[in-house]
Amino acid sequence: MSQIPPNLDEIDRMAREAWAMLPASFRDLAGDVLIRVQDFADDEVLADLDIENPFELTGLYSGIDLTQRSIMDPAPSQPMVFLYRRPILDEWIERGDVELAELVAHVLVHEVGHHFGLSDDHMDRLLED
Repeated sequence: MSQIPPNLDEIDRMAREAWAMLPASFRDLAGDVLIRVQDFADDEVLADLDIENPFELTGLYSGIDLTQRSIMDPAPSQPMVFLYRRPILDEWIERGDVELAELVAHVLVHEVGHHFGLSDDHMDRLLED
């Protein structure tokens, strides 16, 4: 019997449950970040990031991070975190050592870290501790 992989709505539910489990102070600081789940990043995003294989991108933060915002700037676009279902599922299967909901939460928190202005290297060091 074959298993049906989680659809976009199920990954979205996992992400929202992970968000709800984060400390309220963290969610309050993050503010109005929107969460979007798609199968893959679109071609324009992949080209901008110089990524040829869409399976290499599990998530993306889009917006001006909090360290770069200024009250003098025009109203910025709403910050968004994109989670890409198919690459997340691929990583989950390849790793085999983590629950899918845990991986979704990890990608979500990692991308929200960019909203706070943290680099990938900084977040990797924080997550290792």
